[in-house]
Amino acid sequence: MFENYLPIAILAGVAIIVAILLMTLSRVLGPYRPNKTKLEPYESGMDPVGDASNRYSISFYLVAIAFIVFDVEVVFVYPWAVSYLDFGPGTLVSMIIFILELYVGLIYLIKKGALDWDLKKGMFN
Repeated sequence: MFENYLPIAILAGVAIIVAILLMTLSRVLGPYRPNKTKLEPYESGMDPVGDASNRYSISFYLVAIAFIVFDVEVVFVYPWAVSYLDFGPGTLVSMIIFILELYVGLIYLIKKGALDWDLKKGMFN
């Protein structure tokens, strides 16, 4: 039974060895010239300003959740579209219902102002 998994174990071992070897070579052969600017914290293309415990606007989280919901839509719609002709008309009806539900959700987000970044007119301001 173990002999069936031996190639996978060998491949995992080789991958780990190659990764460790390349990281070691990078550290040994690569330049290492730290300075004050390089060692400062840097995130998302902006210099950090203020305290790290500042809160994000709720609009940021609402847009992130909406993105995840509509990203999941693509995960379901794409395979269906690729194999559309293999299924009957029932799948077409179910997919239309699914897309309409997501469309109603998008209209709701727009009406509530969840996609407006203006802090004066936001959804929870």
